[in-house]
Amino acid sequence: MKHLFKASFFKSMLTVLIVLLVVKILWLVVEINWLSSEGVDHEEKVGGKSLYYRVKLTPNDALVPKKAEKKVVKIAGSIKDIRLIAVYNASDNTVITIEYKRKTKILGRGDEINGFTLLGGGSNYATFTKEGKTYKVDLVKAKKSSSSQGSIRPSSFTRAESRPAARNNAAVAVEGEIVDAGDHKIVDKSLLDHYASNMDDIYKNIGITEFKENGKLKGFKITFVKRGSPFSKLGLKRGDVIKSINGEEINSYSAAFNTYKNIKDVDNLSLVILRGKKEMELEYEIN
Repeated sequence: MKHLFKASFFKSMLTVLIVLLVVKILWLVVEINWLSSEGVDHEEKVGGKSLYYRVKLTPNDALVPKKAEKKVVKIAGSIKDIRLIAVYNASDNTVITIEYKRKTKILGRGDEINGFTLLGGGSNYATFTKEGKTYKVDLVKAKKSSSSQGSIRPSSFTRAESRPAARNNAAVAVEGEIVDAGDHKIVDKSLLDHYASNMDDIYKNIGITEFKENGKLKGFKITFVKRGSPFSKLGLKRGDVIKSINGEEINSYSAAFNTYKNIKDVDNLSLVILRGKKEMELEYEIN
């Protein structure tokens, strides 16, 4: 029987396999003991499209802080809330009577009401300032039935203004007597009523100007007293300085006009005056 393969061939193949197995075992031993466990880094060029990201160039509203919104603060009150009912305006000062929130108040130049500061005025208006702005308030026109309660202002402002006042004063006679009771004087109430309604008559009978010490208003100095007038009978003299009335210091135009405004309601008057270097008190009983 003829063999398909020779025995020498099998021996050769077996020898080759054994050699390969030995080589493999040896390589495995070398790799474990001497070669690095990490492979060599290398870049592999990969063909194809480059990767890219879309970038939004406009700022993100969520990241950019928003500008603080200006809050509009509403200021309470208005110049329209102030009603001008009387004005006294001179070269050195302005004093007005206003009605605010149904209350009557007297203001001097520099005084403040509702955030508005009185700047000055004229014969029939007053000017105020607030936050750098200037406001003008016109005098409220008096009703016919109360024409005698018009604006408080000296008759020497303008001729046109002084004529009506002169006619009114000529028609109204000053009544009432002042009686000397020794330590005090008794004043007829009708005198106070007359001068409370006719301020022009005050300036015809007595002159008053500011009295200051170290630049501060300390009272009002009498510059003249008409002979035979009620003010002369009150015992007031030229050069006297009125410092207080009924315990209230007269150190501002507002204080003076507050006293004038309420003169009809008093039962007694107490004046502290400075005569020369001596301070003295004058007492009056209103009857």
